[in-house]
Amino acid sequence: MFDKLGSVLKKSFEKIAGSIFLDTKTIEAIVKDLQRALIQADVNVHLVKEIGETIKKEAANEKIKGIERKEHLTKILHDEILKMLGGKKHELILDKKQTTIMLVGLYGTGKTTAASKLASYYAKRGHKIAMLGLDVYRPAAADQLEQLGKKIKIPTFTDKQEKNPLKIYKKFKEELKEFDIVIIDTAGRHNLDSELVEEIKKLHKEINPDYTVLTISADIGQAAKTQAAEFKKACDVNGVIITRMDSSAKAGGALTACAETNAPVFFISTGEKSNEFETFNPEAFISRMLGLGDLEGLLEKVQSAIDQESGKKLAKNLEEGTFNLRDFQEQLKSMNNFSFSKVLEMIPGLGKAKEKIPENMLDTQEEKIKKWQHAINSMTEEEINNPEIIEKQTTRLGRIAKGSGTTTTDIRQLIKQYKLLKELASGGMADIDPSQGISQKQMMKLAKRFGKKMKF
Repeated sequence: MFDKLGSVLKKSFEKIAGSIFLDTKTIEAIVKDLQRALIQADVNVHLVKEIGETIKKEAANEKIKGIERKEHLTKILHDEILKMLGGKKHELILDKKQTTIMLVGLYGTGKTTAASKLASYYAKRGHKIAMLGLDVYRPAAADQLEQLGKKIKIPTFTDKQEKNPLKIYKKFKEELKEFDIVIIDTAGRHNLDSELVEEIKKLHKEINPDYTVLTISADIGQAAKTQAAEFKKACDVNGVIITRMDSSAKAGGALTACAETNAPVFFISTGEKSNEFETFNPEAFISRMLGLGDLEGLLEKVQSAIDQESGKKLAKNLEEGTFNLRDFQEQLKSMNNFSFSKVLEMIPGLGKAKEKIPENMLDTQEEKIKKWQHAINSMTEEEINNPEIIEKQTTRLGRIAKGSGTTTTDIRQLIKQYKLLKELASGGMADIDPSQGISQKQMMKLAKRFGKKMKF
């Protein structure tokens, strides 16, 4: 969605670095390319013009002391894009005994799915979650929420007979008190009509949620500004979730529109898979656009794929040196939730590699994971606990391949990737504390150490 903008930014930085003199002509060319890319990303024309004027004005400032003009212009470009995307990372503050999050939005924005993704996100981080369905208009809304809740093992409260959302809330109010976080899915409409506004106001007054989060689809582009402003006025919206960020050319319009209305984007949904849902960090977003990766986001994505119990078990086995192919198989199951192309964007040093990999190659990688699952299921306990013996005895390789419908090459690749993961998990990531963030030095160390080993 931002490939073009990322490419232009990279070229702009290279042009600045390679210029002997930053004259007016060079600056004009950089601004023109940037403005064209922003318009293609569906950013508001007036905002694009404003950004261009600011860059030209700041670039002409000769009074900056202690910094080269090239560095100054590079920082201006970075800061203007960052400001356009909302500036800093905004997060939900969970410092109360219970946090209530009410999702609002128009019909068809993926609100119910977003509710389940939000629930899964926080459940994987050790919180006790419940979902409450208050959409009494859309056919099968309650069924959909219940099915999603069952899939991610989250308690879901609905009443398919009652047509008054306030009565449903009051019915389950006491039961919901035992949960850390309660996520409430409300009804939507095709338009923000007076009836919807009145209903949201009544619910908001009765529930008094800690967060009222607007769900917006990225494909509405700049129209997001009107929606964000109107919902903010109706029920004091204090955050946004943007869905369908994976395929929309209008995502730039939606992101910047929210920033203009001072409605911070908390999360973006980047695909259909359960963990293709992440906190929106403008700084990291720019880093990914520039092909510099986002290891903090990658760790968050891994945490979303692996529940706390599995994570503790994995850490314990790695610490005790008992990590085996069964543990690796559990990680493969988690990887079914990953999109390989998105993971590549997040690893420093591998962003550019994505461009060189044929599109069908990533699909092939997902098929390979399925084969590995079958292969592990065809192994004996001895082989699972000591994979090295498989490489040494070709008869074992042949038997496993035949029993799982794979090839001996598949089995060898499986063992190779198992060894790489074991090395990465026990060595490369051992000194990284996700809660403290990741330094640039650690990023470069990981990219240098493992970048060449990751084959497709």
